[in-house]
Amino acid sequence: MRKLVIRHRQFLVYLAGGLLCALIDVGLMQLLIGAGVNHVAAVSAGFAAGLLVNYSFHSSVTFQGSPTAVSFVRYACVVGGNYLLTLAFVSLSVALADSALAGKLVSLPVVAINGFFLGKHWIFK
Repeated sequence: MRKLVIRHRQFLVYLAGGLLCALIDVGLMQLLIGAGVNHVAAVSAGFAAGLLVNYSFHSSVTFQGSPTAVSFVRYACVVGGNYLLTLAFVSLSVALADSALAGKLVSLPVVAINGFFLGKHWIFK
C-alpha cells in the first residue's frame, strides 16, 4: 500500500486539492440554489469560487511550480472546457431529474481526470 501511495503521490495530492475546491464549489452552488438563484448562475459562481483556490493549490503544491501568466492562460482554457462539461452535465441532470447536484457530482470525476492529465502534461509542465 505504501508503494502505491508513493508511486501515485502527485495524483493523490491533486485529488486532495480537488476535493477542497469541490467542497467550496458545490457548497456555494447549493447555498445559492437554496437562496433561489438560478442553477446556471449558481453553478457559475461555485465554479468561479473554486477557480483561484484550485489554480494556486495545483501550481504550488501539486505540480510544485511557480504561477506564471502562461500557465494561468492554459489553466483558464482547461477550466473553460471543464466549465462547459460541468454545465452540460448539470443541465442534463436538471432536465432529466430536476437535480443540479446530481449532474454536478457526476461531472466531478470527468473534470478531475481531464484536469490532472492536462495539468501535468500541458499547463504546469
